[in-house]
Amino acid sequence: MLSNLGNSILFISAFLSISIIYLANKNLKTSNNLIVKNIYQLSLIQSTLIIVCFFTLIAAFVVSDFSLVTVYQNSHSMKPVFYKIAGTWGNHEGSLLLWVIILTIFSFLFLIYNKDHPKKFRLLTLIIQNILILGFLFFILFNSNPFSSLSPTPSEGLGLNPILQDPALAIHPPLLYIGFVGSSIYFSAAMASLIVNYSEKSFSSSIKNWVLISWCFQTLGILVGSVWAYYELGWGGFWFWDPVENASLLPWFAMTALLHSLIVFEKRNLFYFWVIILCLITFILSVTGTFLVRSGILNSVHTFASDPTRGVYILLFLSLMIFSSIYLLFKKYKKENYNLNQNSKETFILINNWFMMFYLITVLLGTIYPIFTDALTDNKISVGPPFYNAIIFPIVVIFLLFMAVGPKVKWIKNRFEDIKVYFLILAGSIILNILILVFIKSYSILSNFIIISALFLIISSLKDGVSAIQKNRIDLARIISHASFGFLVLFIGLNHIFSIERDYNIKVGETKNFENYSIKLEKLDLKDFPNYKAVIGTLEINNNFSSEKNILKPEIRIYDNPKTLTYEASIKTNLLKDYYLTMSNIDRSDYYNIKFQKKPLMIWIWISVVMIVIGGFLRLFKNAKYS
Repeated sequence: MLSNLGNSILFISAFLSISIIYLANKNLKTSNNLIVKNIYQLSLIQSTLIIVCFFTLIAAFVVSDFSLVTVYQNSHSMKPVFYKIAGTWGNHEGSLLLWVIILTIFSFLFLIYNKDHPKKFRLLTLIIQNILILGFLFFILFNSNPFSSLSPTPSEGLGLNPILQDPALAIHPPLLYIGFVGSSIYFSAAMASLIVNYSEKSFSSSIKNWVLISWCFQTLGILVGSVWAYYELGWGGFWFWDPVENASLLPWFAMTALLHSLIVFEKRNLFYFWVIILCLITFILSVTGTFLVRSGILNSVHTFASDPTRGVYILLFLSLMIFSSIYLLFKKYKKENYNLNQNSKETFILINNWFMMFYLITVLLGTIYPIFTDALTDNKISVGPPFYNAIIFPIVVIFLLFMAVGPKVKWIKNRFEDIKVYFLILAGSIILNILILVFIKSYSILSNFIIISALFLIISSLKDGVSAIQKNRIDLARIISHASFGFLVLFIGLNHIFSIERDYNIKVGETKNFENYSIKLEKLDLKDFPNYKAVIGTLEINNNFSSEKNILKPEIRIYDNPKTLTYEASIKTNLLKDYYLTMSNIDRSDYYNIKFQKKPLMIWIWISVVMIVIGGFLRLFKNAKYS
């Protein structure tokens, strides 16, 4: 029954998309500036039905309806209800349905919240968005249907991958998809703008809040995925430059460049075609990420599927998007002559965009180069952290300096009146760095430059905040986001410099000593849980310098559905550091391998990203208030 209901709604939704495209195209030919009510009504019905369709799939997971292939392959009756619900989007088919929900909701909301813009622009945006919706609906219906039935109905399901049964990963996909899929609406708007030559400054007001929404949620999604990888995957890092991690970062670079370019476009009516290009690139990179994750060409813990036919469909869809975008862009492109003063806010924002494009190209090449090498030469190579660290980190130093100075530069033509203040801030940053060197630990020249530039950005942003409060003209969103980014780089740098990592084979009752620490494996316990069994180690960590004592309990979990062995880290967090411990068994031995890490300032890395997002939401609320 649920299979029939879900499939019926999907077909009706496809019919509604075709109807909206037809009516919108018909309404384009009328001379008045009003959009007919039928289009609003159909868009509302379309959004409502696709949400009902998604709740139908959730219901199938909750009641363990194993007559659906998706439920059978990704759930079982003993799984906790929370993870049954999360399992709805924790698989390829269900996540695609979530994609369509976001596409349709953004389409409807854009239609009703942009009534002050030209009718042709709004209708064409709606038509292009519904073409995208149709593309994904056809993909779901004919290749990746979450409502495909199974007969005879199995008595039990196969279960969800245990490492996906986690609260952080339950909310990670919806957050990331709002960012990924949210970029579709300004892709559609950019295409519509090119078609109707809507290049006025008001175009930026039609998309800037949508860019902010997708950027904020994309950032949150990346953060939650990073937190999950930190405590679940056992490597103790917050970013491993995994290809699928990179796939979420690529559109973020484009979104960040777009956010800043829109400031110039709205203020000075410059960079129209560059804004259009960034709108197109952002969604194209989002679909590229989808292709990488779902095609099976990447081997990663984050990938959804390994069915080549799915990859072929997405590749065709992606190619059609790219070629149609390029064709329309070249057809409508008009050369723009900018007489930009080298010392102006416009130039500094353009430099910001150059940095973002440099990071984007670097990460894109590092992600896809191994794929092409494997396809062309049958040689598997790996591009990992050393590549990215060597290329990106030196450039970050210069980027942070521009990021500190840029916001205070004036439009059109600037005079550096505060140059003495900036030299004082730089001197203060150098002194703080020297104090760290003298009293704590020395580190590499590059690390010195990163710490100094991060401190320079932080102090400059805080100084801007104090000055703005005195003048009663505070740009709180920008100050919070920029200062928090400086803190993020600072905490990442200090975390890298002062981390400790040790690896030992140890048996019950044995103690290992290193530096100022000792680790003792006190005991092992075997416990049964509703969804798994666990071997729990109890380890005592002593800091001999401060007499601090901590008990950590890493686990080896044994799942039955599906049969899987996982290693769960035990983490003790405080404001200054994390103690991070994993344990794994050694075959035919009384010894266990333990990996101990001391990770300074981890919680402040997460808090810095949250503050960056808060800055984004403050800007969104401010825009909404004035519009």
